Amino acid sequence: MRRSVLFLPLLFTFLAPTPIVAQKQPFDVYALMELKRLSDPKISPDGQWVTFGVQTVDLAANRKPQQVWIVPLSGGAPRQLTYDGDNMRARWSPDSKRIAFLSTRGGSSQIWMMDADGTNPKQVTRFATEADGVLFSQDGANLLFTSSVYPDCGADDACNKKNLDAESAEKVKARIYTELLYRHWTAWQTKRRTHIFVVPAAGGEPKDLTPGNRDVPPFSLAGIDDYDISPDGSEVCYARNNDEVPAISTNTDLFAVSIKGGEPRQITSTPGADSGPRYSPDGKYIAWRSQTRPGYESDRWRLIVLERATGKVTNLTEGLDRWVNSFEWSPDSAALFFTTGDRGRQAIQRIPVTGGTVRMAASGDNDLDDMQLTRDGKTMVYTQQTGVSPVEIFAASSLGGTPVPLTKLNEQTLNAHQTAPLEEYWADAPDGARIQYFVVKPYGFDPEKKYPVLMLIHGGPQGNWGHGWTYRWNAQVFAAAGYLVVEPNPRGSTGYGQKFIDEINGDWGGKPYDDVMAVTDNVLATLPYADGARLTAAGGSYGGYMADWLLGHTQRFKALISHAGVYDMAAEFGGTEELWFPLWEMGGTPWDKPEEYAKWSPSTYVKEFKTPTLVIAGEMDFRIPYSQSLELFTALQMQKVPSKLLVFPDEGHWVLKPQNSLLWYRTFVEWLDSWVKEK
Repeated sequence: MRRSVLFLPLLFTFLAPTPIVAQKQPFDVYALMELKRLSDPKISPDGQWVTFGVQTVDLAANRKPQQVWIVPLSGGAPRQLTYDGDNMRARWSPDSKRIAFLSTRGGSSQIWMMDADGTNPKQVTRFATEADGVLFSQDGANLLFTSSVYPDCGADDACNKKNLDAESAEKVKARIYTELLYRHWTAWQTKRRTHIFVVPAAGGEPKDLTPGNRDVPPFSLAGIDDYDISPDGSEVCYARNNDEVPAISTNTDLFAVSIKGGEPRQITSTPGADSGPRYSPDGKYIAWRSQTRPGYESDRWRLIVLERATGKVTNLTEGLDRWVNSFEWSPDSAALFFTTGDRGRQAIQRIPVTGGTVRMAASGDNDLDDMQLTRDGKTMVYTQQTGVSPVEIFAASSLGGTPVPLTKLNEQTLNAHQTAPLEEYWADAPDGARIQYFVVKPYGFDPEKKYPVLMLIHGGPQGNWGHGWTYRWNAQVFAAAGYLVVEPNPRGSTGYGQKFIDEINGDWGGKPYDDVMAVTDNVLATLPYADGARLTAAGGSYGGYMADWLLGHTQRFKALISHAGVYDMAAEFGGTEELWFPLWEMGGTPWDKPEEYAKWSPSTYVKEFKTPTLVIAGEMDFRIPYSQSLELFTALQMQKVPSKLLVFPDEGHWVLKPQNSLLWYRTFVEWLDSWVKEK
């Protein structure tokens, strides 16, 4: 449902502020929409500039336009380089004189080139199937990009256009499939496949480097490129899933192919996932992230290095019981900088290419990422976000030292609104495990008062809450509405070691439920301002599953919210797309493990449902099909449990459109208010 923002009433009724914070406004959803969303910093090869992407919210148009910005590395005011259409993914030429980027200004996503100051924009590609994922070769001669093409056409643009026109003209829009994976995330599988192409930077005919009926690189939500160009420009390394049924496999391997095309050679053959290859600046090594257990998408990510001349493979982080989330080479190829999550934080660390001692490069009560280093290796640029501030770009010495902000694009909005820092606590689970949780106090907090409690349960389930910013499920917005927000990290959460993650496998409603309830008890015992008579809980994805599980196992909560939650485990298996996930988590199929699926299915306990529940879903959600939410709502209604259903026809697993987000936040808070606040 789409509505003009002017039609929406005031979202929340806020508690009266105390004199201490009277000068600042509550950080409501409108403040959230004011923020500029920064990403993708890239240092120019001459070390003078940093480009980055900025996404803003246009409520009237119900969209989030993106533009390329630039800031001097030595300090100074950032400025916008692009204006027409959506523009993103800026990549520097080796001489720092030009910037390649993706733009929709011509009506479709294509590669454009502009001078370093943003002038003289020129279109490079005019591919009928559009262009994405642009990379510059280090010799400046070529551009690499991806496009979803018809396998029989490859780089033949006329052939692709003919097929596109023919599909558009078809009167019947039916889909016919004979194999899995027939839909993914929010899109149905079509006759097209993603391939990697190379095109001269000066313009010319693209060449298909990965022909065939496979998506190369495979779909990923990690935000890391699954392909790279060797420093001499002669070779491309990429990830590909060669398994017969990709819907049940996480087994991606690395391949290398000549920039001129031809037969690829396989580099890895491990049973788990190998992804994100990166050549060292001197070309002697390839580094990547790797998992060892096949079919387990939440296995520990290790940092691997291959010495190209000898074939020697080194696992650099086997002794580190944390995931490697992203990494970057040092300019001298002697070391790698990488990020790891630990107890609600994400730091940048450094390790020699030969292995050895891991040293901290940057850390704190924050989430750091996107690190880049100048060619002399002395300065590191990275993004930083916290629980009270969104992403901004910082620079610091690569050996440590005080970071300097290069951007402060959200300073005005943040200074005008009251936010509350994350406070860290620990609870003891029944089996003795230590469970971390964070608390965000409500707007106008008064320690002499009692506040309704909102337990936020994260998704994944292999995810976490911590010192990072989010535009969905934003704790500051809920705190602004008068709630004491509690963010537990139960079993399955990342940042506490792989054993802690693995303990949710085959035990979805066991230890994690005990952990959530242990945190609930600890909150009420530790925080005198937490009102135990006004407990609420909400979650999305696995968090939605846990809300559904709470329905059948406790009546302690006055109201619940289930967003895209798994309700019937067996039906979820038949409706989801990445089948490796339930196969691992439940130990097999519903017909092989019927007892396990029934045991951990919230639908088994429907007769115990009594708590008022808001159910939210997106019709384009193929990860947890919205039929799961419909089944839950039907069960609640048939049990005469107070309930409400909110369905977004144009959203998937996440609610992303600005006006939909406004409605989501409004409905969310109004539902909780109706059960725990005085009418």
